[in-house]
Amino acid sequence: MELNLDTGRLWVFLAGFGVMLLLESLVPARPAAGTRARRLVFHGLVAALNTTIVRIVAYVPLLLWAVHVEEEGYGLARWLGLVGWAEIIISIIVLDAFDYAWHRANHRWRLLWRFHKAHHADTAMDVTTALRFHPFELLVSSAVKAVWLVVWGPTVVSWFLFQALVSLCAQFHHANVDLPDPVERWLGRVLVTPRFHAAHHRVERHLGNANFSTILPIWDRLFGSYSAPPPSRQQAHSLEVHYGLPEGREVAFRAGAWLVEPFSARNLDVDRR
Repeated sequence: MELNLDTGRLWVFLAGFGVMLLLESLVPARPAAGTRARRLVFHGLVAALNTTIVRIVAYVPLLLWAVHVEEEGYGLARWLGLVGWAEIIISIIVLDAFDYAWHRANHRWRLLWRFHKAHHADTAMDVTTALRFHPFELLVSSAVKAVWLVVWGPTVVSWFLFQALVSLCAQFHHANVDLPDPVERWLGRVLVTPRFHAAHHRVERHLGNANFSTILPIWDRLFGSYSAPPPSRQQAHSLEVHYGLPEGREVAFRAGAWLVEPFSARNLDVDRR
């Protein structure tokens, strides 16, 4: 069952990716980057590397650990006696709060930022950006999530649904998709939207330090990191937007340099605080 769930998560990711690629072609928020094919190939290779290495080393063991945690009855969810849909919904909300805190830590702590900045080094923003994570960040993240599992103790079903939602929401809010204003206003109350998350990837330092949420935007509102997105498509389109980081732009799409750049000496004093 564990391997079936892991394979199911992969299929959810691939299906969501295909849908977002289609929507980017039909209703783009910005003109497609001139290097779209190059971006797709580069980020596809990054995803293949992460799927091959990190899935074996971290994702499958993490799923097995989730099974063990449920069998042993660890965690606050078990202590509170949560079952059924109540357990699923509350677990997703709690785990999303953990994810928000972890994302903020990746921006706050220099050692973590060294690797998370590989994601932010993308000089454009579309659904392929959701593939762009340094394998070391994913390995460390998996170790942290193993602690979440023990602390909260979700069921395996809840864990699978949370991971699937993270994948789909990451694809959605990185996508170059233009939502109609009524949809943006309604959906933006409950989910992180592309317009909301776009500020997080802008080159301006103060904007990159906002809008950390993955699924529910309420965490940014509660913890003072909320930056309101443009209220209308017209205003969003009128902005002159630059994505990425001031530094490291020259290695943004050089695979070897991109992988080793977090270990370089020049990263010692670079942070996003």
